[in-house]
Amino acid sequence: MRDNDTTTTPMLIGRDEACRVLGIGRRKLWELTNRGVIPHVRIDRAIRYSPDSLRRWIAAQEQGGARR
Repeated sequence: MRDNDTTTTPMLIGRDEACRVLGIGRRKLWELTNRGVIPHVRIDRAIRYSPDSLRRWIAAQEQGGARR
């Protein structure tokens, strides 16, 4: 991968993008982050989210499915 490749996914995303990915509001995202439920990264006072970690977290939350 080249350093100037603009088609790559960012390593970290901000609050608004994380809300969009998860389909939740800012307050719920803050609550999950504050409780340590959702994976996040703190850089000084800024909180960021890894898209890959969010995808893995979403997959781990899946429940149910078709009954046979």
